[in-house]
Amino acid sequence: MNHNRSDYRLLSRQFFRLLPYQILLIVLSSINEIISSIFASNYIGREAMSALGLYDPFDTSVIAVSLMFVIGSQILGGKAMGRNAMAEARKIFSMDVLITTVFSAAAILVLLMAVHFGWSRILTPDADVQKSLGRYILGVAVGIFPTVMGQQLTAFLSLENKTKYTSAASVAFLSVSLVLNYLFVVVYRMGEFGLGLAPSIGMWIFLLIELKPYVAGETFFKLVFSELKLRDVWRIMKTGFSGSVIEGYQAVLGFILNALIVMYVGSAGLSAFAATQAVMLAVGIIPFGMIQVARMLMSVSIGEEDRKTLADVMRVGLFRCIPAISVIAALMIVFAIPLTRLFYRDPSDPVFEMTAAGFRILPLLLPLSVFRMQFSGYAQTSGKDGLSHLLALLEGVACVAFFAAVLIRPLGMRGVYWAYPLNGIVCAMVIVLYSWVMRKAFPKDIEQLMVIPDDFGAPEDARMDISVRSTDEVTMVSQQVIEFCRSRGIDRRTSFFSGLFLEEMASNVVEHGFSKDRKKHSVDIRVVHKNDEVILRIKDDCVPFDPAERSEILDPSDCVKGAGIRLVYRIAEDIEYQNILGLNVLTIHICTEKNKEGDIDCHAESGYGQNG
Repeated sequence: MNHNRSDYRLLSRQFFRLLPYQILLIVLSSINEIISSIFASNYIGREAMSALGLYDPFDTSVIAVSLMFVIGSQILGGKAMGRNAMAEARKIFSMDVLITTVFSAAAILVLLMAVHFGWSRILTPDADVQKSLGRYILGVAVGIFPTVMGQQLTAFLSLENKTKYTSAASVAFLSVSLVLNYLFVVVYRMGEFGLGLAPSIGMWIFLLIELKPYVAGETFFKLVFSELKLRDVWRIMKTGFSGSVIEGYQAVLGFILNALIVMYVGSAGLSAFAATQAVMLAVGIIPFGMIQVARMLMSVSIGEEDRKTLADVMRVGLFRCIPAISVIAALMIVFAIPLTRLFYRDPSDPVFEMTAAGFRILPLLLPLSVFRMQFSGYAQTSGKDGLSHLLALLEGVACVAFFAAVLIRPLGMRGVYWAYPLNGIVCAMVIVLYSWVMRKAFPKDIEQLMVIPDDFGAPEDARMDISVRSTDEVTMVSQQVIEFCRSRGIDRRTSFFSGLFLEEMASNVVEHGFSKDRKKHSVDIRVVHKNDEVILRIKDDCVPFDPAERSEILDPSDCVKGAGIRLVYRIAEDIEYQNILGLNVLTIHICTEKNKEGDIDCHAESGYGQNG
């Protein structure tokens, strides 16, 4: 009998439910960049557009460090939650807040020094552009702290499924930024300073709204500075470095490409590149958000040692996300001219054709980016640092810089644009080659391509994975659980209670959880035999509900009502409930008779973080 026939609809729904909130802050930043570019090109002048392009590598550098904190704390926090180590998760959150504050202060100081000492002359000999950049930096510096801290809080609110605050904060930011851009740039003629100040004020509004649940005590994550250890700083930075280093490479790449464009194309090429990058960054946040979600789900799966879910996360990313992003890429190519007209109106101007060419070529990178990013996220969470750093180096600077340097002379700006999709092809080849070398055989499926260790999680014959969507299916699965346990040589008593407990708790989800709303739901059931223990894990996407709360409030004098739940809590060795990333996760540990006869604490040997 095939026990492992669960689908991944639940996982897919969770993936795409989390995706909007993971990309929301970056979407707003990208939309704001497009808005700033439109106001700069239409109401200030080409010098302002050049200033935006020259500042972009600095902005990327700040984002790179911020992402290191986000990714590191997200992976460590997700793994801690997967192990049910909630105290450790709070410490990670607190240290993340502390180092983010220190970094923001340092970044603001550096920017102010750059303006005071006129360091912009290193980037361009044009005195007008230097002054324009200095005025813009003064406005942007005001928003450094709320921007960086907002990224951190957004990630942790997602872990707690409190994304409504991010939604409200995002609407407020976009509204305030748009209105202030108009007032500062068009009405009050504040120039580049107003261009940078408008979104900075909007980000302070964003941060204040996201702080509300923390101040009101509505969140699990709380500040515990008295329990922090300096080694946690290193853990966060080391874990997040491989995921964020690509942004650092992108900053280096930005300086290289700007120098090549100034040398071989001129200011028109710089303006065209700034316009195309503004739109590509806005669209690029979709694959970026995908890797954020995948990284969270993978980190929890690794904490649980859940081999199947780990591979399923990759399947969702590849087979659901790549087709979606390919459609978006095709639309961008078709509407290249309308996109160009957002920034430049005169088709006879050389910058117009350079910009249109970018919108026809750059979107080819997007499907390849999803493929690369999914494997980068997996490499980061699974400790494959060599692959992660190699992909970051190739994607971030090496390949693009090489192809751009070779092609810019014969092809001009088209050479710079073509460097990006060529880089994506190289990265895809490296991923396949890595698997081929590590396994000494060409990969034939997702797990082989991921190079998941053979000893990771419970072997296939020691686990059972099934999805159910009705009470009748629960009853049938209950019998299958008993048969599975007996086939593993587990005693009759433990086999019987495993099926009974599964039926009781899963039926409770179907009967009560499914009826709370009109959405489609399913229950993912995992049964693992490990260390002379049966571990039942029941996962669903219904409203948050801890069955322990019901077992405590049931009237003990009523022998019938709630008897099943009380029986489970009385006989099971241990029961753990968590709500992780919007999913209810109930784990039940049942010791076998063999284990009890040997007087072994099975729960001590096999915790939630080891259940296959």
